[in-house]
Amino acid sequence: MILTIAQQKGGAGKTTLAAQLAGCWAARGRRVAVVDIDDQGSLARWAGWRAERSPNRPAVTMRALSGWRLDGELAGLGREHDVVIVDTPPEAENDARRAVRAADLVLVPVQPNPFDVGATRPTLDLVRAERRQVLLVLNRVAPRARLAQAMIDAVAELGAPVAATRFANRTGFAASLLDGLAVSETEPRSAAAQELEALADEIERSLG
Repeated sequence: MILTIAQQKGGAGKTTLAAQLAGCWAARGRRVAVVDIDDQGSLARWAGWRAERSPNRPAVTMRALSGWRLDGELAGLGREHDVVIVDTPPEAENDARRAVRAADLVLVPVQPNPFDVGATRPTLDLVRAERRQVLLVLNRVAPRARLAQAMIDAVAELGAPVAATRFANRTGFAASLLDGLAVSETEPRSAAAQELEALADEIERSLG
């Protein structure tokens, strides 16, 4: 399956979501590739840290791609791997559109605040224009806090499916990235790991 992480609002947590899912599925024995088409190269750095600092962990293939090669490379990686995860730039440029078009599922991380929810609409417009399946993922939710009903209603008004699993604002997610790992690899019994494993399961179910 090809998963594209897209969100035109910067700072929504795209790379964290991409890296965490990649590490989670690699630890489950899946053949995983990550594709970084964001100029910041954060996902590529994470994959490099994994190879350098955690060489005994299951390997993750990394590609930094752009331009006309992207379509063919994604198709090839999809044939050779169980999971391909694409991290996109915030701008709705041609590469981001290609990545959305190639996806079996587009994941859109959303922080539960009015600014991020409102800024998600252009991303959903792009996904709908390409007729792709989409799943919103609430990210950086305050632990143990109940979302205000007004915020829940605002997300629902976006008109896209919302994952039942939410990522809380937990330090374990960021800490695990420094070694190129997922929190399910560094703290498998933690609440953060449980959230990650649950989201991975939910994504697999959504794709049948």
